Amino acid sequence: MRAALTPYRIMAVIVGVLLIILCLIGLPLHYLSPDGSRAEEIGDTISATLGVAHGWLYMIFLIAAFVLSRKAGWDLRFTIVTLLLGTVPILSFWAERRATRQVQEQLASEPAPA
Repeated sequence: MRAALTPYRIMAVIVGVLLIILCLIGLPLHYLSPDGSRAEEIGDTISATLGVAHGWLYMIFLIAAFVLSRKAGWDLRFTIVTLLLGTVPILSFWAERRATRQVQEQLASEPAPA
């Protein structure tokens, strides 16, 4: 379970950061800047580049989260909420901490190897 936690955490942080940049910088610049302005061009570039990158990396995040969910024995509700929160800016970090805390508590409660 510990081996599945690290890839999940890395992907959760990467996806979360990209989502914040995309949603809080790229999309506002793209849609709220005057047509033809430098800000709109920057927003277009961020939206196009990070939008595609986030989409592909989110798929990797889904796989890492699903693998962790199976190894940790999460129930279906906890798993689905964790997967969906990867699409919500800022809440994705809360979901990562929540999942990490649960796994670490499980690891702490396991008996030590003899």
